[in-house]
Amino acid sequence: MNHPDIDRVKHFLLDLQDRICQQLSLADGGTPFAEDEWTRPGGGGGRTRVLRNGGLFEQAGVNFSHVYGDQMPASATAHRPELAGRSFQAMGVSLVVHPENPYVPTSHANVRFFIAEKPDADPVWWFGGGFDLTPYYGFTEDAVHWHQTAAHICQPFGDDVYPRYKKWCDDYFYLKHRDEQRGIGGLFFDDLNTPDFNRCFDFMQAVGNGYLDAYLPIVTRRRAHPWGERERQFQLYRRGRYVEFNLVWDRGTLFGLQTGGRTESILMSMPPLVRWEYDAQPEPGSPEAALYSDFLPVKAWI
Repeated sequence: MNHPDIDRVKHFLLDLQDRICQQLSLADGGTPFAEDEWTRPGGGGGRTRVLRNGGLFEQAGVNFSHVYGDQMPASATAHRPELAGRSFQAMGVSLVVHPENPYVPTSHANVRFFIAEKPDADPVWWFGGGFDLTPYYGFTEDAVHWHQTAAHICQPFGDDVYPRYKKWCDDYFYLKHRDEQRGIGGLFFDDLNTPDFNRCFDFMQAVGNGYLDAYLPIVTRRRAHPWGERERQFQLYRRGRYVEFNLVWDRGTLFGLQTGGRTESILMSMPPLVRWEYDAQPEPGSPEAALYSDFLPVKAWI
């Protein structure tokens, strides 16, 4: 087994954050990201970058974190008893982009590495991550491009990788209390720890590097699409589903809060404006109804 190279993973993640911020800023017309560096009382810290009120993006957050400690939170060891009594390190880049134009979808991506160690024992480690797309108004062309890019990223690692991680994404980004998908999916993987560390790391890098290839062409196609108050109100209503998922079901949010991470950074994924409406039902035959009937149900896009 290759021994995990923690420094190489951290270097990649910091560089990935830089490159994604540069490209998103450029797409927004040069609007800069504000940066906050923070430290975690129990060990570690990170740097949070947020672009707000840009010409294209209402809010885009790109967060790097590297936290560590002498022992895992009880919630984690309950699920993974082999982690008890081990020190841990968790590092990753997580980002969420909320465009202002309702025809440009929200996107999320995350790549991360975890390792737990104790003397005289092999380390327990794994990679995780993925990316997913949350449109408000669906376009088949965009959905197909998103999934074709995901499949292309996975192809060098085996024919079964894309179907497996697409299904995992569909299963994960599912709001059980609504019986509804959060968006049109993408890729999700966790606990990736085959004996070949370098191969696992290569895949994590491919996913991180491929996110903008999947997202920016969609942004370019939809950014000038005209919209009005109707579209805006539907976008704000659907953003409520994003909030519900993150606060009720998302494991990363829970892990960050339970390990004493910086709350502002953990919750930077929240949209800046959102609304809820009691028992809202889209008008039959409308573009809003088509999101529910044609795009949110799980399907094979390619």
